[in-house]
Amino acid sequence: MNQPNSGIEVIKKAIQTLPTSAGVYRMCNSSGDVLYVGKARNLKRRVNSYTQLDRLPLRLQRMVAQTDSLEIVTTHTEAEALLLESNLIKRFAPYFNVLLRDDKSFPYILLTNHLNRKLLLTGDSKKTNPSKNAQSPKNPAKKGENPEEWMGITKYRGTRSNRGEYFGPFASPGAVNSTLNALERAFLLRSCSDSVFTGRTRPCLKYQLKRCSAPCVGLISLEDYKKLTQQAREFLGGKSRSVQEKIANEMHKASQNLEYEAAGQARDRIRALTQIQAHQDINVENLNLPEADVIAAHQINGQTCIQVFFFRMGRNYGNRAYFPRHDKSLATSEVLTAFIGQFYADKTPPRLILVSQQLPESAVLSAALSVKENYKVQIVIPKRGTRKKVLQHAIDNARDALERRLAEKITNEELLKKAAHLFKLETPIKRIEVYDNSHVSGQYAVGAMIVAGPNGFVKGAYRKFNMKDDRNNKIDGYTAGDDLGMMNEMLTRRFSRALKEKGKNSYTDWPSLILIDGGRTQLNTANNVLKSLGIKDIKVVGIAKGPERNSGKEQFFLPEKEPFQLPQNDGLLYYFQRLRDEAHRFAISTHRAKRSKSIYKNPLDDVVGIGAKRKKALLLHFGSARAVTRAGLADLEGVSGISKSMAKNIYYYFNANS
Repeated sequence: MNQPNSGIEVIKKAIQTLPTSAGVYRMCNSSGDVLYVGKARNLKRRVNSYTQLDRLPLRLQRMVAQTDSLEIVTTHTEAEALLLESNLIKRFAPYFNVLLRDDKSFPYILLTNHLNRKLLLTGDSKKTNPSKNAQSPKNPAKKGENPEEWMGITKYRGTRSNRGEYFGPFASPGAVNSTLNALERAFLLRSCSDSVFTGRTRPCLKYQLKRCSAPCVGLISLEDYKKLTQQAREFLGGKSRSVQEKIANEMHKASQNLEYEAAGQARDRIRALTQIQAHQDINVENLNLPEADVIAAHQINGQTCIQVFFFRMGRNYGNRAYFPRHDKSLATSEVLTAFIGQFYADKTPPRLILVSQQLPESAVLSAALSVKENYKVQIVIPKRGTRKKVLQHAIDNARDALERRLAEKITNEELLKKAAHLFKLETPIKRIEVYDNSHVSGQYAVGAMIVAGPNGFVKGAYRKFNMKDDRNNKIDGYTAGDDLGMMNEMLTRRFSRALKEKGKNSYTDWPSLILIDGGRTQLNTANNVLKSLGIKDIKVVGIAKGPERNSGKEQFFLPEKEPFQLPQNDGLLYYFQRLRDEAHRFAISTHRAKRSKSIYKNPLDDVVGIGAKRKKALLLHFGSARAVTRAGLADLEGVSGISKSMAKNIYYYFNANS
């Protein structure tokens, strides 16, 4: 590590060539890692302030001491510098910056006239060509109408590059799913892909459940369907009262005409709309917030919780709590300023942001977001009225969430102290890694690692290990389905990489304790891997259920010791059960995702030499990929464009083990 004066010398030398324009500077250590990213209206003046050590807080003094080089990027304005600073912080995650640990996008509701299977399954943000995906209708009831004329509704997550109207963001998948379920009952819009839509010959189950009007088989006219689409658009656009009045009028008119079935359907639609409005966490009547985010921060003992509430079209779309990493000496306003810059670095800001603190750079932040989106973004602290009440509600939620987190942290710290004493560890436990794997007879095999610490589960540090199998059912030299071989492979990959990065990361991701799901054999396998890599400073413990496979009778295995059990009412036992169950959940969910993905994989993709043209020729000749895998050699040779040598390759690829 550099001495403080050597860091100052580096900075003083760099100042001689620094411009006085706006820009962003990066301070790096001797390994090239970014220590800090900052922005300035005047780069020379800002960086020069780091040479006055006695005026700097201890955090920045330590940063200067480690500085070995300085990099700058000039910008035209301070607003541009702020945007660049936020992006670089998210990219490099410097140790001395406030860090928002959030890599998830928010879900939206998408009203679109083109639904493809990939969009419905994954919310893929890549643009699609409707003319290539849309099929000509096969059902005569639609009279040749294009499926693109029948708009659909779906959940969407990703960049907003698909054509259609977006409503959101919603704070969680659960919030958007419950809203979608109610919208389907209220407006009966389709949610099927275009290919399914054009291939229907009779209504699907959603029609029977009164969640779709069955446009696929002509049970509703295009004119009436467009009315439903317009009502859905108006409702999502904030005109809920007028939409409910229209449906109520339809119900009254149908009742007067003795059309009781139609009246009952209208009644059910009104109930569905009421259900959406009843699930608002805050009464937003007369709130006058057509598009706004409410961001409130609360700080206790140097730790900060930030609550974000989303309001769109006069309705509350939910909230989410964040706990950014920062130095304890930073004021709440500084943390909140850094948070907002990073939060909107990859998200679309609304036109109005209500905040709980007076931000030191509110004007620059507002200008930066306005430049980013090409419309004016206001950052306001409400002083009175309904908006003030909404902000206070967000502040209360931030305080409650932080208090719960601190209470949980205290509990976790006590449990980790007990675990360290139980396993005779000399240093406090900062990081526990738990390993498990999942497969079905060796297929779709995955390994999983979860991480826990004083703050609970560290989901951003979870890692999955894909085990690639071949047709001989072997995985990197061992038989698929061999749990010991998979454990060996998983730990070898994890710690071989960790050893290469250990010095760079300053031991921050080095576990104090490893839990292995299994008994003596699994424990020995794990210890052998660590021994072969020269690792001696990590304690490994095996945890296995008792002979009857019942929770509460878990046995713990340590090297050269007899297995032991903890009392069934011991809080530490419950803690270890939670860790093991979380590892098992993560392994199972990863395995299922891999298996589900393989359903849509074409087996011909794995055959060397089969491109798009040959694949098309084979499918046209045999009708399906499965038929190709069962075809005889002579049949394959008879396919146009398939040579005899290629036919042999295909035949022996699928029949090598038969």
